Amino acid sequence: MTESETAVARLAADLVRIDSRSFVSNLPVAERIEAELAGFEIERLDYTDTRGVRKRALVAHRGPAGGYALSGHMDTVPDTGWQEDPFSARIDEQGFLHGLGSADMKGQVAAAILAARAADKDTPVTLLLTTDEETTKQGARLIAQSSALARSLGLLGIVVAEPTRLAPVRGHRSHVNFIVEAEGVQAHSALGTGVNANWQLIPFLTEMRALHERLRSDPALQDPAYDPPFSDFNLVLDNHGTALNVTVARATAAIKYRYSRSVDPAPVVEAVRAAAARAGLRLSEQREGPPPELPEDHPLVRLAVQLTNQRARTVPYGTDACELQAIAPCVVLGPESSDTIHTPHERARIADLAAAVPLFGRLLAAGRG
Repeated sequence: MTESETAVARLAADLVRIDSRSFVSNLPVAERIEAELAGFEIERLDYTDTRGVRKRALVAHRGPAGGYALSGHMDTVPDTGWQEDPFSARIDEQGFLHGLGSADMKGQVAAAILAARAADKDTPVTLLLTTDEETTKQGARLIAQSSALARSLGLLGIVVAEPTRLAPVRGHRSHVNFIVEAEGVQAHSALGTGVNANWQLIPFLTEMRALHERLRSDPALQDPAYDPPFSDFNLVLDNHGTALNVTVARATAAIKYRYSRSVDPAPVVEAVRAAAARAGLRLSEQREGPPPELPEDHPLVRLAVQLTNQRARTVPYGTDACELQAIAPCVVLGPESSDTIHTPHERARIADLAAAVPLFGRLLAAGRG
């Protein structure tokens, strides 16, 4: 490996070895990152999530005010389906780093840190490092709402590092999460004394299936600027560990609905609310910020296109940009692809991570006054 590949591999592997799945504390990985940022002003934004787990977002800055920020998240998805140690940070003979978070996002964060450290002292350098990106976007939301340092800098733009094959993304969808709960009475299922909460969900789910089909067929609810043009409307059911011979005391249906900037989410939101009310179910909603989308002629988009020599595009998923756009305009840009992320085979090509370091450096240098 080259010297730059060795450096990014070493730091990315160190971060992968630290468990920072979204349901555990990210303090150990935050402290490891802080150790790499000597000479930076660091603002720590600590909070406790809804499960009582301590979390930390970081804002780090060096140099004059202004310029561009690099952003990445410290948390990962759960290790569902992994057959090997998800925290091994194994490097194979083909130069791939294996492990949970190798591509999403610890390899990206390592590349951003190395680019920030290598920047000229006269270049404004800012890092916005979040957590809970995979769940609630709370780390990014806290930075956007409460970071005195980030707000004081007058940032020109933010580059949110996600796996895009180093092609700029100028816009993506945002989401509303719907959580519907039904209550039953737990009992041995053979006795006839219990009430299965699942049966109460069925009328609601029947309406949701029709809404799912409408989203895929009604052009009024679609956006042809995205691939696919129809919105995500993903359903997950949970009986909270109930055995097959026990009536279900609590059943939860969770639906993630994604929409782009040009789509009005109100008809879908109202349809879900009305269906839940008709079924007599409790409904709660979780929203993230509005869909970020910059025009193709925006200065930040033009800069990213110029430096990458790739056309800007839109993507159907979401990132921290939905919250961080409250501070400054955002583009999404990073090494690797989404081919293996959120799978038990996640990996990142070290050469691709190393290639992002000088690109991030050129982006930072473009913000020098």
